[in-house]
This record gives sequence, structure tokens and C-alpha cells, in this order.
Amino acid sequence: MTQVFSCAGFDKPTVSRLKLGREGGEQLRIVDAHCHVFSLAAEEYVRDCPEKKAEQAILTDMQGEASVKHNATMMGTVLPKLTSIESRLADMDAMGIDIQILSPSPTQYYYWADRELAAAVVRSQNETIAAACDEHPHRFAGLAAVSLQFPELAAEQLDYCVRELGFKGAEISSHVSGTEISDTQFAPFWQKAEELGAVVFLHPLGVTLRDRLRQHYLANIIGVPLETTIALSHLIYGGVLDDYPDLKILAGHGGGFFSHYNGRFDHGWEVRPECQKCKHPPSEYLQRIHFDTIVHEPSQLRKLADTVGVERLILGTDYPFDMGCFDPLEFVHSSGLNEEECAQVLSRNAAKLFGLG
Repeated sequence: MTQVFSCAGFDKPTVSRLKLGREGGEQLRIVDAHCHVFSLAAEEYVRDCPEKKAEQAILTDMQGEASVKHNATMMGTVLPKLTSIESRLADMDAMGIDIQILSPSPTQYYYWADRELAAAVVRSQNETIAAACDEHPHRFAGLAAVSLQFPELAAEQLDYCVRELGFKGAEISSHVSGTEISDTQFAPFWQKAEELGAVVFLHPLGVTLRDRLRQHYLANIIGVPLETTIALSHLIYGGVLDDYPDLKILAGHGGGFFSHYNGRFDHGWEVRPECQKCKHPPSEYLQRIHFDTIVHEPSQLRKLADTVGVERLILGTDYPFDMGCFDPLEFVHSSGLNEEECAQVLSRNAAKLFGLG
């Protein structure tokens, strides 16, 4: 479902990079792990599908008419940034970003597609990302699209993208057409991700709670972090992180609300037998998940670092959508983290997680 948002803040170069400079002779490379690419080629495959034609009505039901109308007016601004390498590189330079970890636009998950169509759409998306990475190998690395509605196919796609294309992992949504990603049917995908050491970037599309979130853009403001929270809860309580202890998960939008209510999640685990499928209190699993920095308030980033550990935080901008953060270096520096901690969040943690060398 093609959602488009305004974006701004790229016209003034940030000076935050000067605060890092060089440490011990090492030139820090600033890595943005949350930034999207829209594949025009993939759209050709779905253009005439009934499900694609129904998007506008679905979006209006989910977000409300005012939000859908505003998003449509922003298409001319955002679409070039999602599709043009030249615009992207210029914006990266303005923001002080050296490397982007490119991921598919969530609007192109298309989990409704049948197997043949899904394979074609995903192949087009991954070819788009691979072309950018090949053209600018020092500026981009890739996260794959996968057909998660067909878990074994998704595992094959992930394997190909990691082993043959050099991708660092894959991006998935918070559920697959209403089925939780903790469901046992997705075991082939989780097993393959663990085997490959691939990063799984958890990024929702839309919301399952609609009626009360239809106004004021609450479908995004509340709904997106809520979807992330629900998905992480199912992965933890459902035992997926016990079954696959070496999974590398990056949760978008600061991981939603989970880290802010970890005490309540733990209390439920202690007193409710239906919450005890996982081996440990839920908060312990926060030390095995990575979180991006898109929390919008510097003090919230500081709190997140205190809760999960600064080594679990990875810089993200949500480029190029207007719910992102486009002066990311200044944002991280203003959070109260010291210089070494800033270096971890802006550079070192991502280099280690994604194996950037």
C-alpha cells in the first residue's frame, strides 16, 4: 500500500560529525540502519492485481481520509528520494551519513501475492537494492525482501541474497496477513536466519487495531510502535528467541513500547502460567535484541540505552519518511551519551551487527 509522507531537514548540513572526528586514528563511518528503497520494477508486477487496486480503500479505512489525502500530496517529494540514488547520496551527505543499510519500502511487502507473483516481486525488489549496492559499495549495504507468506521460499530468498548478493539480512513486517511471526509455520525462515547470522529487521506496515486509531495519524504515531511491541511480545513469550538463541533482530522505532514497560511484562511472566512458555523473564531478552534510535526525544534515547544497554542501539533515520529523524548525529549527541557511547551508536554497533568490516 503506497504511503507517502513529507520529509524535510536535508537542506542544512549537520555539524555533529565534528564532535566525533577521529578516535585513536580511526575514522568513524556513520551508519544508518533504517532507510528504505522503493522498487519501481516491482510495481509493474502488481499494478493490475485486485489487491493492489484495493489499496486506497484499505488505507482510508486504516488511516482516515485526511491522512491519506495528505500523504498523496507528498508523493512528488518522497518518491524521488525512495528511487533516485543521486538524491539519496546528496541527502546522506547533508545528514552526515556515510553508509545506509538499504531495506525495502514496507509498502511493498505484498504478503497477499501468490507464490509465482511473490517470487517475481521479491526478485525485483532485491535486484533494485543489489544494483545500488554494486554501484556504490562503500555507501550502501542491503537487507532483502522475502516472501514470508511462503516461509520455505523466504528462507531460500534470504539464503540467496546473503550468500550470493552479499546482503546483511532481511526486513519483515510484524505479522503476515494476521498470522503472528512467532507461529511455527515460520520456523524455516527463523532457522535460516540464525544459520546465516543474518539480521532480521522488524518493521511493521499498517495496524491491526484500526477504529480508534483512524484520526490524527494515530495509525502511525501509536500504531507502528504498538505493532512492533506486539510482534516482539509474541517472539519472546512464544519461545522463538529460546528456539533460536543466536537470532539477530533489529527492532525499528526504538522497539516500540516494550522497553518502557519491561517490568509489567516480567510481572505477567511471574504470575500468569500462560506467559511462561519462554524460559526467562521477558526483560532478559531485551539484551539479545537491537533497537534503532527513532524515538524522537533525546531523553527517551538515554532511557532506552539505560534499559537495554548502549551496545544494543543502532542509528536509524527512517529515510525518507516524515516520521523519521533527519539530523541524527545531533540527536544522538544531545541524548546525554558520552563520546564513546555516541561512537558506538553512530558507528561501531552497526559495523559489528552487520559485519561491515
